[in-house]
Amino acid sequence: MAEILKTRFSAPQQRLFVSTLRQRVDAYFKSNKLSKQGNTGMVLKTVAMFSLYLVPYFLIILGGFQSELFLWFLAAVMGIGMSGIGLSVMHDANHGSYSKYHWVNVFLSYSICLVGGLPINWQVQHNVLHHTYTNVHNHDGDLDGPSFLRFSPHQPHKKVHRFQFLYAWFFYGFITMAWSTSKDFIQLTQFRKMGLLKTQNKKFGKQLTLLIGTKILYYTYLVIIPMLVLDVAWWKILLGLFTMHYIAGMLLATIFQSAHVIEEASFPLPNEKTGNIENDWAVHQLYTTANFAQKSRLFSWFIGGLNFQVEHHLFPNICHVHYKKIAKIVEETAKEFNFPYYTQPTFVSALWSHSKLLWKLGRV
Repeated sequence: MAEILKTRFSAPQQRLFVSTLRQRVDAYFKSNKLSKQGNTGMVLKTVAMFSLYLVPYFLIILGGFQSELFLWFLAAVMGIGMSGIGLSVMHDANHGSYSKYHWVNVFLSYSICLVGGLPINWQVQHNVLHHTYTNVHNHDGDLDGPSFLRFSPHQPHKKVHRFQFLYAWFFYGFITMAWSTSKDFIQLTQFRKMGLLKTQNKKFGKQLTLLIGTKILYYTYLVIIPMLVLDVAWWKILLGLFTMHYIAGMLLATIFQSAHVIEEASFPLPNEKTGNIENDWAVHQLYTTANFAQKSRLFSWFIGGLNFQVEHHLFPNICHVHYKKIAKIVEETAKEFNFPYYTQPTFVSALWSHSKLLWKLGRV
């Protein structure tokens, strides 16, 4: 894994595109007298997403409802709220794009603990590895699934992969459950060995203590307290927890997969001689990332603008509330310099593209 820290992007001839794009986007914010961070709408969305998660929880604990079916429904709503917090609040905060105030970003980055995760793990895997080395084998952690799933043409092929276009969808729902149990511990240990915690000025011992403490609090309020206050069988409480996680996991997985693991996207490798990726970083993002459902306002609002994934990857320091406005600038500039700008008209068409790639990767 040491090669990750040595891999660089090298394409001096593409720098004009990068500088032109940045100048045009900066000019948009300057001419409209806008901050690149969040606005009032972002604050209202934050309240909405936390309410979608916390209100059902307190109704379960304090509402006195006797209907187990209704309690299960509330757990399902919590799953939607859980994904909403991750997609629309925590994500921007961990990129430092939610607010111009550093402390606000740090505070809200810890919202991932509320839904079972650890900030430093997300920051390393997502901000550092995924955003830097998008779709690069052995670099982008988002490509590293269980052995029975193949997301890159450079990963080993197995006979079972022939059917992954059918069964992959079922396993996507387990993503957040894995994070909340074992994966955080595994990742933290891996990032320590790779030296990636050092690059973030984080100490393993302190992060491990934080991880253990937040897991205890997480399972206390989601499992122990419900078992103490509800007259419901223990396995039904675990079923509610599973339902919440499964819905959140399915939403998160399908949204991220639809932006990168699709037919149009490239999966480049570092040059064998130089060890570098022969594109500028920004151009690399254009070849490995795609948008979808750009006209769907409600969908875009809920998923934190991540249907504008191209804009997010090029400008992760800009809050997602601005992506729709700068998308036209990005698209026109990319086409002007003869670079791709991948987009699917709907979320369904993006999922179909992902499904077709799963099918192809199962046969190559």
